[in-house]
Amino acid sequence: MEIVGSYPDAEVLHQIRNGNDPDGVIRHLYRSHFNAAAIYIKQNSGNQEDAEDIFQDTVINFIQLVQKDKFRGDCSIGTFMYTLVRNGWLNELKKKKRSLAREEKYEKEKVTSEMDVSESIVTGEIKKEIVELIESLGETCKKILMAFYYDNLSIQEILASLPYENEQVVRNKKYKCLQKLQETLSLKPQIAKNLKSILSYEP
Repeated sequence: MEIVGSYPDAEVLHQIRNGNDPDGVIRHLYRSHFNAAAIYIKQNSGNQEDAEDIFQDTVINFIQLVQKDKFRGDCSIGTFMYTLVRNGWLNELKKKKRSLAREEKYEKEKVTSEMDVSESIVTGEIKKEIVELIESLGETCKKILMAFYYDNLSIQEILASLPYENEQVVRNKKYKCLQKLQETLSLKPQIAKNLKSILSYEP
């Protein structure tokens, strides 16, 4: 039975648990709860695109939680999804804040240092050695690291060019690539010093 219009929470949960009409379930969740999520995000420094991204993740997370019996209807679906949206957006704001802090730190160092990391990267031999190191990690690691650190692409943008299921898989792969890079850099301390300020060794 396809979910249409306003549908009782119990029936929505039943449909999800039994894998019935997943497209109908998703349409129902969007019709019923997206507007509230978008209003919250826009009122808290976000925009329409942010709302769409966060809500898409929320829908996926909600369905997975229901399927794993981690949501049993102790509160309404609307209340629970609003909480997921709020937590997801607060985490995103924290990431953006950290990213801005890194950029500000980088710019400050650029002004005060005669030969900072960015200048080292674009200097002939240093750049060549770094690229060679990244290439030695394999094609996938090269694509991820170059896209993230050289092209300044987001994890979401990188995902679009890779055959992975979601952003978390890309983050995990990036972390493993950086671990491999760390091992290689242990043999080249000078290059490691040049990279330290721009590469984050966290997933």
